[in-house]
Amino acid sequence: MHMHKLEKIWLIIGVGTLVVFLTIIGVGAFAHGNEPPSDLTILDPQKVDETPPFNEPGLKKIGENEYELILIAQAFSFFPNDVKIPKGATVHIKVTSKDVVHGLQIVGTNVNMMVTPGHVNSLTYSFKEPGNYLILCNEYCGVGHQAMSTTIEVTEA
Repeated sequence: MHMHKLEKIWLIIGVGTLVVFLTIIGVGAFAHGNEPPSDLTILDPQKVDETPPFNEPGLKKIGENEYELILIAQAFSFFPNDVKIPKGATVHIKVTSKDVVHGLQIVGTNVNMMVTPGHVNSLTYSFKEPGNYLILCNEYCGVGHQAMSTTIEVTEA
C-alpha cells in the first residue's frame, strides 16, 4: 500500500506524541508514586464498628464553625441517616465501607468519593446555602443500590 509522504510524516508525529504522553503518565504514576489525595488510611472492614472514629459515627464539633462528619456506608444505607449542619460551617467528611464498594455523592456540590472497604476516604467541604442536600451512592453496590441515600440538612446558623 502506498502512502503519501505527508501522511507518513503526520503518522510519525501522532505516534511520537502518543509515546511521549504515555511516558509522562507512566513516570508520574509509577516512578513518582503519585496517588489520590485521600484513601490513604487503612482499616479492617470487619472491625469498622470497633475502630475509631467509626465506632462513634455522626457529626462532631471540633472547632469554631468546624465539624467532623463520620459516615459508614453499608449494604444499601449510610449511617447516620440524617445530619444537620449549620450554614457556612467547614465539614471534614470521613467515610468507609463495611462490605462492598460504594459511592458518596452529595447532589448539587462537587463532593464525590468512591468508598472502598478497608479504606478511609475523606475530604473537606463548606455548605454555603441552606437546604436539604441528597447523598447518593453512585457506585452500583447490589440489588438495593437504587434506594441507598440519605440527606444532609444545612440550617441557618
